[in-house]
Amino acid sequence: MKKEVLISCDALVIGMFVSRLDRPWNETRFPFEGILISSPEDIEKFKQTCTFVYVDVEQGLQPQTGPWLKTDRSKFSTEITKIRPVGKAKHPELQVDRAIERLEYEALRKTTYEKSEAFTPEVKTAHHVSNGLAGGHVQLMHDLKYGRDLDLDVVQVGVSDMVDSVIRNPDAMIWVVQLKKLDEYSYSRALGTSVWCATFGRHLGLEKDTIEKLALGGLLLDIGKSYLPVDLLRKKGALSVDEIQIMHSHVELGINVLTTGANESNIEKLNINILQMITTHHERSDGSGYPQRLINQNIPIFGRIAGISDSYDAMTSRRPYSDAGPLNPHEAIADLYELRDSKFQSELVEQFIQTVGLYPAGSLVELNTGQIGVVVEINPLRRLRPKLLLLLDENKTQYKEFDHLDLSETDETTQLKRGLPPGAYGIDMRELFL
Repeated sequence: MKKEVLISCDALVIGMFVSRLDRPWNETRFPFEGILISSPEDIEKFKQTCTFVYVDVEQGLQPQTGPWLKTDRSKFSTEITKIRPVGKAKHPELQVDRAIERLEYEALRKTTYEKSEAFTPEVKTAHHVSNGLAGGHVQLMHDLKYGRDLDLDVVQVGVSDMVDSVIRNPDAMIWVVQLKKLDEYSYSRALGTSVWCATFGRHLGLEKDTIEKLALGGLLLDIGKSYLPVDLLRKKGALSVDEIQIMHSHVELGINVLTTGANESNIEKLNINILQMITTHHERSDGSGYPQRLINQNIPIFGRIAGISDSYDAMTSRRPYSDAGPLNPHEAIADLYELRDSKFQSELVEQFIQTVGLYPAGSLVELNTGQIGVVVEINPLRRLRPKLLLLLDENKTQYKEFDHLDLSETDETTQLKRGLPPGAYGIDMRELFL
């Protein structure tokens, strides 16, 4: 049986044996029995004909993970000539790189979305959808653990349903994720990151099928961890240098499981953007990330989006190897803001903050009146004036009935005072709302 690996045509080198294409052989001039690449001209022919191919590693060279990183920026060259710095710019090449980075994410915007469903009814749908997607992800990881073939069909419907919910009303799915995060047993970081990627994509104005790719990529970012020792994943306290290296290997393990022996159904769902997301979601703009220590202009746009989304979810989640508890959403947003222009692209950080708000849905907050509430909907135009559900009065006594308070419709004298950590004042959100 052939051992085939799916790779980008940008990864082809002389000595590889191409055994299958991303299209029928009879639509090309290549021989049906496959071809051993023997010249640069062979490679160029594949690049002109296909996006990706399969290589048989028993008849030719083994591909590496790195070439999935290549991204074509040439389409921005015309726009860049219009804004290329002139005169005595201190760092003209840096200004050009940042201009390209900005144009890359601006070019993604194809549409705008308006909320089409009210919060309360959409929450019910979001609960159902998130449970289905989380269950599909558990099945996916279970299959990998026991050596079964990877089948992305088990999560595809859930991803599509989740994106539909996010498009209708993102606050509802964010609310559900925040509640699940309080239940450490059932919360899935993969689910959380997938939701943040989808929500970010909605805000950036991506088309639905592109948001689905972002969401699927977010769900699969850490799929390689299914091959790491369970004891390492659950270890409490700091990791050793060797353990960190093992942990970092999950990136290449994830790419390998997705591209080695990939079936036709999976190929229809994966594309280069998703594979680039997985390969680069731990890279950082200043070159301090892994596995290849890329700097920002060399990190594909989907990888940059995934890095911010994954980091935010990690900041607001409890991690076994860290003694520090999770940050509340407001603290995490503040930390991300401090990391702009160093770890993450500044424009994307600012767009992400606009996506989730300073106080995302599900955040506990205190008003200057002393009342305690939870954010149920953010106000995209006035982010410090969200809609709340009031839980405690000014004496910190629980209301018998929870009333809504829309700060955008109240007197300016009533203001948000601060964000609160989960469980503040003995509030058990799971008991109240799950």
